[in-house]
Amino acid sequence: METLAAINRWLAKQHVVTWCVASRGELWCANAFYIYDPQKVAFYLLSDDQTRHSQMTGLQANIAGTVNGQPKTVALIRGLQFTGEIRRLDETESIAPRAQYNRRFPVARLLSAPMWEIRLTELKFTDNTLGFGKKLHWIRDAHSA
Repeated sequence: METLAAINRWLAKQHVVTWCVASRGELWCANAFYIYDPQKVAFYLLSDDQTRHSQMTGLQANIAGTVNGQPKTVALIRGLQFTGEIRRLDETESIAPRAQYNRRFPVARLLSAPMWEIRLTELKFTDNTLGFGKKLHWIRDAHSA
């Protein structure tokens, strides 16, 4: 559990996620501001239904992605690689995460884009501040919510 706690602390300090979706033999990646729920181990973000990645996702899709900082030295590199499932939330499910998202990113109040959830299934966190190439791994238990 300490591994997930360390990853959670780092993710709480970041704000941009990149994820990639595959559909009909095509790949596409997207970036978005996110909020992170450490209890659900999930990202929440806004994305318009008309974007290429949303069109390829449909209502849900398996994805892979990253979160990373931009340090200038190798010794400070930290970054997350993940797999998960993205799904479009309905209006009722969106109420609580949307309120939290709007608090963190006030400009989002002006957007009508729907809320999406990325439920993370596997995490690999590289943290060179713990030693060059140090990796922390987490996999969601099959019985987890």
